[in-house]
Amino acid sequence: MKKIIDCDEPEGLLSFLGEPVTLYCLNYIYSGTLVGVNDTCVKLDGKDACIVYETGPLTDKQFKDAQKCGRDRYVMLGTIESFEAGK
Repeated sequence: MKKIIDCDEPEGLLSFLGEPVTLYCLNYIYSGTLVGVNDTCVKLDGKDACIVYETGPLTDKQFKDAQKCGRDRYVMLGTIESFEAGK
């Protein structure tokens, strides 16, 4: 997608660095603080990284079943379908 903008701020996943993010991927949904982005993957901080097994209503403040990973979680960019600010 091409856009005409005048912006010095990062866009896309880079704009979420250091912030909570939810990643909707091909097979799973991941949530946590985004601490790294490179050409092939993103890194979620192990302190709060989780896999979402059941969202419940998307308007709720918390997921119905989100289980912590207990360690850093790396997600391949090619599997991410969409993303948004985390819960």
